[in-house]
Amino acid sequence: MAEIEVRVIPRARRDEIGNERGGRLLIRLTAPPVDGAANAALCRLVARRAGVPARRVSVVRGQTSRDKVVRNDGLTAAELRASMRAGRT
Repeated sequence: MAEIEVRVIPRARRDEIGNERGGRLLIRLTAPPVDGAANAALCRLVARRAGVPARRVSVVRGQTSRDKVVRNDGLTAAELRASMRAGRT
């Protein structure tokens, strides 16, 4: 189980994982921050990049904030960070 801190920017032009800023991974999402749409899009993007099913990724802190903690069951922290850095879109 691994957790990463992220900063989400909703309503972006495209879904992409950026660089780290202030120790948090910057993630841009096209989804709006309404009714959990951005959280669901975040989980799908992290799961796709990590190569795990979306059900293994969840937002554990910051559901209504731009600063969030995302948990991935199945990878170590080092593996998760490496998969987020690899092939940034």
